[in-house]
Amino acid sequence: MAKQRASIDILLAAAIALLLSLLAGQAAMAREVVQVPDARYQPGTIVIRTGERRLYLVTQGGQAIAYTIAVGKAGKQWRGVKYVEEMQVDPAWSPPASVKRDNPRLPDVIPGGSPRNPMGARVIGLGPGGEYAIHGTNMPGTIGTAASYGCFRMHNHDVSDLYARVRMGTPVVVLP
Repeated sequence: MAKQRASIDILLAAAIALLLSLLAGQAAMAREVVQVPDARYQPGTIVIRTGERRLYLVTQGGQAIAYTIAVGKAGKQWRGVKYVEEMQVDPAWSPPASVKRDNPRLPDVIPGGSPRNPMGARVIGLGPGGEYAIHGTNMPGTIGTAASYGCFRMHNHDVSDLYARVRMGTPVVVLP
């Protein structure tokens, strides 16, 4: 009986190790270093291509870090240039009026760290205007889709990585 239990424990440990390695590989695929898709942008610039559902942080040497993101739903997408004007860790969320109209049962504020908070681990607020942000998500299955009201959702580990690389005033160029 003890020998059978030890065999089961070994198999269980191997299965967990395999699952963790698969999940780590999946997470790593969400972020990669690529050639800059458009050479006109300076290092430090964030370029978002909504049609690709990709966010690029331009780095040195003609390269960029590419992240897979969720973009705005049909009719909620936008384009233009904004700048990073807010950065928060575990932000609280107050639904904008447009979201409240569609979901009147939402509370006025969802505290940071709550599993119901759609902002995830970090928020990088875009302005002027403050209506849009790059943020994490508690719904990772939406990454790679058109799911938001105009914000850009990222895996929490990816938004934490991006957050550590950008500064206030960073330009954010949103393209179709």
